[in-house]
This record gives sequence, structure tokens and C-alpha cells, in this order.
Amino acid sequence: MALHRVGLYWFSNDLRVTDNPLLAQAANECQQLICLYVLPPEWRQPNRYGLRSLGDQRWRFLQRSLGDLRQQLQARGQQLLVLQQNPLHSLAELISQHGIAVIYYSQHVGYYERRYQQLLRQRYPFIHYNSASTHTLFDPLQLPFKLDELPDNFSKFRRLVEAADLRSQLASAQPPPVALPRTPLNTELVSHNWQQLPAVNHVADHPWQGGSSSAINHVQQYFTSTAPQHYKATRNALDDWPASTKFSAWLADGSLSVRQVLDALAHHEQQFGANDSTYWIWFELLWREYFQWYALAHGKRLFAFTGLKQQGPRTSFYAARFQKWCSGNTPYPIVNACMRQLNQTGYMSNRGRQLVASCLVHELQLDWRYGAAYFEQQLIDYDVAANWGNWQYLAGVGADPRGHRRFDLDKQTRHYDPHGSFIAHWGNSRASAVLDHCDAADWPIDE
Repeated sequence: MALHRVGLYWFSNDLRVTDNPLLAQAANECQQLICLYVLPPEWRQPNRYGLRSLGDQRWRFLQRSLGDLRQQLQARGQQLLVLQQNPLHSLAELISQHGIAVIYYSQHVGYYERRYQQLLRQRYPFIHYNSASTHTLFDPLQLPFKLDELPDNFSKFRRLVEAADLRSQLASAQPPPVALPRTPLNTELVSHNWQQLPAVNHVADHPWQGGSSSAINHVQQYFTSTAPQHYKATRNALDDWPASTKFSAWLADGSLSVRQVLDALAHHEQQFGANDSTYWIWFELLWREYFQWYALAHGKRLFAFTGLKQQGPRTSFYAARFQKWCSGNTPYPIVNACMRQLNQTGYMSNRGRQLVASCLVHELQLDWRYGAAYFEQQLIDYDVAANWGNWQYLAGVGADPRGHRRFDLDKQTRHYDPHGSFIAHWGNSRASAVLDHCDAADWPIDE
């Protein structure tokens, strides 16, 4: 029985109808429902690092995810209202116009995203709010420790989770609701707002296509193959589509839930058998999980130069070096190839990310936050917790117990690109062999 006349579902990092218990709850509790996604304008504008939070590759993927969500909602009698403005302004207008009694939203681990959610509650205390951890495997109450007692590294976290046998306690992914309450909004208004969003060219044969439909197809194809049986041996490949799971982009925007992946993994293990490689998929899902709680526990310290340490790395900022790194024009061929792959596709392997991050911090001696901000702009699988947490880890100011981890780029090249095929495909034959053509003040250096 419906409890509220008009409700609003505020989509963010949960762009799906399957395994979305909050959306199912809204379907049962509301007579009418508004489904909203808000794109803050500042995401497409220069930030403090002179970069955009949402680059073209990531924006292309997000548009496809929103388009797929829109179709999923329409099939259940709903519409998706997509607005490009400050979220609080959008919500204020809708609350005023439609007398919204209840708002549903996914709990976000990002500091600034949480601020929007907190401000909304403060400004409209008379509204009922329902939220849930839809972006993580576990609910906070399931964790075998309090959030302020989060282990300071992943190994401790994993041991506690596995000792508590939390995997066996996880519920299976939920099916989508059959129907949703009708929207009080005019269909023409929804279409008009959708068309007002800035356009970006779509690439039909791009391997990454946004949306839950593509996500589910990929999960099914991956786990019905034998690739998971060899994952641990192949996962570090620099440029081989089936070598790693490739779930990250869909997990990042919530087109796919972690429980959907885990269900498919369990089914694969029943059919093909469990081994070290299938366990390693679970292991890396736990890595992702750890960084979600890490971001929530440490708040804005996630973006601080010193991270969680009392002292920052001995780095600075050299504009020319940073531009060379971004464009793949450094003296390091493996780094150039990885960066050019990122710029053209919006994706880079996990091994590649470690190498280019190590190069930026150690070889180029640059402020790690600029690298993290560039990844935020470029990566289609950008996730605030995983991105900034991993950059802190590589910069030696985060959850790495060893601290300041440095990779030997020549050795890594010999190991992961022994025949030079990756560098030949993605590299820049005209890359500069000289690191600096100007000093820290951008004055030309005499040669």
C-alpha cells in the first residue's frame, strides 16, 4: 500500500533498476514518483587543477548509461528527468512544485556528494528520507568493526572480512520492479530537459558502451567463458580485452551492482570450479570495497596532499612536465603508450595506472593530486574512492604499509611488453627524450 502521495528518486551512482532495493521500496510506498538525475554544471568546467571533472570519454559513457536507464524506466511506466544545474536548485524547484513527501537516494562515499545530501536534509527537515548503501557489497552494520576503526591497510581489512565470513552472508541481487508509480511530470518537459544536455559524439564500435543492458551482457559473456579460470595469470596485461574483468566502468556509475558480479562469480564457480583465479576476482572486489569505506572514513583527507600522513611526498609542480605526462610525451615509452591509450579510449589497465602514477610521483616529481585529477577527467571508470585512494597509495601518503612505492619502468617494460607490441601500437614515436625544456618558472633551459 502506498504511504506517500509524491516521492522522488534521486539517481547518482546507482543507474540501474535491477538490484536496486531503494527503487523497489519507492515503488511500494509512493502513489506518484519523480525519477531524477542531476548533472552539476561544474563537472564540465575547469576545476582547481585546470581540468574538468567529467571529460568527453567519461561523459560519452555516462550519456549511454542514462539513455539505457531511461529506457528501463519507460518500460515500467516511468520517465527520467535529467537536469544540468546545481542539485539543490533542482530539488528545491521540484519540492516546491510537486509537494514531495519522501526522497530516496543512494548513500555516496564521496565527501562533496555527501555534502549535497546533508544540505538537502538540513534545508528540508519536514521531508522523509530513505537511503541505503547501494554502491558497496556490505552495509555498515555488517562490517566487523566501527567505521572509525577501519584498518589502516587492505590486508587487515581483508582478514577481518574473511574471518567474519561476510561473503556467505550477502543476499543475492534483487530482480527489478515490474512497474513503477506514474510520474506527475509532463512528458514534453522531460524530453526537453534531456535534449538540453551537452552532446558528445558516440562511437558505435567502442568496446565500452554505457548502461545496465551492456553491463549485464558483458557479465554473462565473461562468466560463461573460461577467462575467470585464468584471471590471476592474465590480469596484468596492458592491452588485452578478455585478460581482465572490465567491470569497473559499469560498477563506477552503478549500471551494475557489486552483488550482481558476485552472484555471477558464484554461479561460474559452481559450473567451472573455484580456483586461485576466481578467488582473485573476489579479492579485487574486496579492494574496491576497502576504498569505499576508506573514502567514507577519511572524508576530505582523501584529497589532501599529505593524505593520511603527517608529511607529504617531496614533490612539486612543473607545468611542462605535467603536460608531457598528460599527452604521452615523456622520455619513458611505456608511460607514453599508457597515457595515449587513456586519452584515446578513456581506459587504462590497472598495471598501466600503477606505472604512470609511479612515473608522475618519482621520475617527474609532480604533485600526485594533479595525476588523480587528470584520471578523474579521463577515466570512464572513475570512482572517487578507488581513484583518489589508489593515488594516495602510490604516492606513499595513503593505505600502503610500505609507503612511497616506486616501479622500475625499464624492468616493468621488459616484463609486461617484452616484444614492444603495446608501445608500438599506442606509443609516440616522436616522444621527447628530454624531460625539461624549461625550469620550474617556465623559463627556457639552455641546451
